[in-house]
Amino acid sequence: MRGIDTQVRKNRRRIFKEVANLAYHSENLKDDVEALPYKIVDYEESEYENIYRERAIVRERIRLAMGLSLRPENQLVHLTQGLEESNIDEKYYEPPLMQVIPSACNACPENRYYVTDHCMGCVAHPCREVCPRGAISMQNGRSVIDPEKCIKCGKCKAVCPYDAISHQVRPCAGACGVNAIKNDEKGRAVIDNDLCVSCGQCMVNCPFGAIADKSQIFQLIRAIQSGHKIIAQVAPAFAGQFGPNVTPDMLKTALKELGFYDVYETAIGADLGAIAEAKHYATEVATGKLPFSLTSCCPSWSVLAKKFFPETIDKISNALTPMVATARIIKQDHPEAKVVFIGPCASKKLEASRRTIRSDVDFVITFEELAGIFEAKGILLEEIQALDELSGATSAGRGYGVAGGVASAIEECVREYYPDVDVNIEHAESLSECRKMLMLAKAGKKNGCLIEGMACPGGCVAGAGTNIAIPVAAKAVGNFKNAAAKKLPVNQE
Repeated sequence: MRGIDTQVRKNRRRIFKEVANLAYHSENLKDDVEALPYKIVDYEESEYENIYRERAIVRERIRLAMGLSLRPENQLVHLTQGLEESNIDEKYYEPPLMQVIPSACNACPENRYYVTDHCMGCVAHPCREVCPRGAISMQNGRSVIDPEKCIKCGKCKAVCPYDAISHQVRPCAGACGVNAIKNDEKGRAVIDNDLCVSCGQCMVNCPFGAIADKSQIFQLIRAIQSGHKIIAQVAPAFAGQFGPNVTPDMLKTALKELGFYDVYETAIGADLGAIAEAKHYATEVATGKLPFSLTSCCPSWSVLAKKFFPETIDKISNALTPMVATARIIKQDHPEAKVVFIGPCASKKLEASRRTIRSDVDFVITFEELAGIFEAKGILLEEIQALDELSGATSAGRGYGVAGGVASAIEECVREYYPDVDVNIEHAESLSECRKMLMLAKAGKKNGCLIEGMACPGGCVAGAGTNIAIPVAAKAVGNFKNAAAKKLPVNQE
């Protein structure tokens, strides 16, 4: 569903737009929040079968978009409870970031095989013959699977000549590489926060829009309105996210129209990270001090390693992530400024909430959330006349936006600045592949390697807060990368 403008995406965008509208125009915030579900789900025009359920869902989405938590199902909590605490110009994300809205969850089947109407009742019935547990029988000339006996091996599906056997997997669980999706007593999805690494893939794969994350868009607008100097940094994956004809310079001008004082490329911090991680590889891994090295820029990848493979913690590069490195550059240039990271990533929201980083990054919003702000403000990006230039990063740093780009940038820096060092590169995309890679590394199968991990399949361009199809985004980042004035950052040592 990535890149398709589904009703789920439209609903999310509408919520972001309306919450931004509240920040810009509301004179009586409490009353306007109360009225918003009725505005969004209109009785006369609604296409929903149950508008009352849909309004209940919208209420919870509004709370999350305001930075509030979901209300418990078994306690009386008013829609606007905690609203005043969010009606401020600074509010950090409080875990859990990803939350399942119970009323929106369809309680999808977790994992089952069943015979569809495509079954022809063939004489060979190979499905029955290959089943190791005798779970398939012939009834009224058709195959039937006994769910009590089925062990979900998939042999029947693989052998059926008519593709008549379907394998249903809960979409959110299928997208989760750490098995963090569990069930409540009613069969609805819940997230085990001890396992979750906040990548957001469950959220973008749920066809019911039952999983959502918190947002800071309301507080960010309040900060701009309060007169603070707000400076944005945009992740390199922004290329193409706001339309094929919206150039980086147009986006910078549009952000200034929103009230941002200035805009930096996050790829500047990526350049610094590439140099630091190249040095780390050359001095620690190539010399044999460490068996392998893990890149550090993807927060979900780092959390995955720390949670499930604690023995690899000392193998994770100490280089600052591009977001933090760029934020520190901004605050050196503008000590009084507040920094906003605009990117594709949900887990960056929690990274910015860490105590060691809170002083560097004040807000994190996604491309999807920013699109809602532009819409609320009435800014049409394709009509913007570019009055600014977005520059400063090299091709290496801009390449961080796609899978393999981080390792490629580090490899190029190693070859340039440590020409006598041979570098071995590995990279994994998706949490399930990242886990396999870490298991191999733990077993000693990846010694001497620089390993890049990306939680999202495709890299940052596949993040949970993106607007366009992954292949289109990857191509746009490639063009943005090739347009850089310099290929590699300068090593200051």
